[in-house]
Amino acid sequence: MTDVAPVTILLVDDETTLREPLAEYLTGQGFVVHEAESAAAARSRLLEITADIVLLDIMMPGEDGLSLCRHLIESQGLPVILLTAKGEATDRIVGLEIGADDYVTKPFEPRELVARIRSVLRRAGRANGNGASNQDAAENLLFEFEGWTLDPLKRRLCDPDGVSVAISTAEYRMLRAFLDLPRAVLDRDRLLDMVQGREAHMFDRAVDNQVSRLRRKIESDSRNPQFIQTVRGGGYRFAADVRRVKSEPDN
Repeated sequence: MTDVAPVTILLVDDETTLREPLAEYLTGQGFVVHEAESAAAARSRLLEITADIVLLDIMMPGEDGLSLCRHLIESQGLPVILLTAKGEATDRIVGLEIGADDYVTKPFEPRELVARIRSVLRRAGRANGNGASNQDAAENLLFEFEGWTLDPLKRRLCDPDGVSVAISTAEYRMLRAFLDLPRAVLDRDRLLDMVQGREAHMFDRAVDNQVSRLRRKIESDSRNPQFIQTVRGGGYRFAADVRRVKSEPDN
């Protein structure tokens, strides 16, 4: 049996009294935890480590958590759970709209945070530690549609010319939802459940924002989409045939 690498967490919070005990608790739960006290420290830390998920405080001196969240999602495609205060409802909404995976409100129960971490990792396809679901790893299958290819094992999207297209975690999950159910009409509630999970129904417009970002990646004209079509009163439909094919071994 192949050993599964432990999940690596980057915990970013300027409150030492919260960060250090939480890091100790998460380490006791089997995670590898790295700490950063600011956005600048987190950026430096990520040059040294490979994180599977980031726990990110919104309110920090200097660069705030929302700015760092946007950077992590757009440049590295990392799953992010926001750590928020009770009065930061607007910031939570903005965070989810830019692609954060979940949030917990301080003070929180550490066991709940662990459950949410594992839920986000499952949705992100990182439950087995290598960025793909067990089924994808076993079958080693690619998604193909109209010349485009999505490799779930490598989480790599390639256009019809074979050029790799950068895709964030949120965009990957949204695309997977469409590719898993091509031609089906998916309303916003179902997409939220598939992409962001519980409590995400409170932030309905997050779906529209994620769809818009994904359209800019895969559509030749995002204002007249060929693939992700809007169904009036119904949601969205992926209007292309999708095939699962075995990947070719790398040379």
